[in-house]
Amino acid sequence: MFDYSSELLKITVTDDFVRVEHPDRKTVEINWADIEEIWLLNTDQGPFLDDIWLQLKTKAQSCYVPQGRDGYNEVYDKVTQYPGFNFDNVIQSMLTTTRAEFLLWTKPETTKPTS
Repeated sequence: MFDYSSELLKITVTDDFVRVEHPDRKTVEINWADIEEIWLLNTDQGPFLDDIWLQLKTKAQSCYVPQGRDGYNEVYDKVTQYPGFNFDNVIQSMLTTTRAEFLLWTKPETTKPTS
């Protein structure tokens, strides 16, 4: 799933966005308001590589934040405040030792008023 070490990642968290930088990868910056889905991804690569990653998805791109790296807790604390965040799937992820994906949150559909 992830074929690189996350040790070189730089994660920046502000009130407006999260940015993930890696010297060998494209920098990704996602505004909190643009997130459409939040996933917790489990890999089978631990303990040699990070095996739990938060995935923040917008319509245009995804940002991956590995558990245990600087910035992860800030991102996690921020997204757990989203209404309807699925804490049960966080628990299921922590009980899983194989590859798996857990949906934690989906942006609610906005309804258009009918005329």
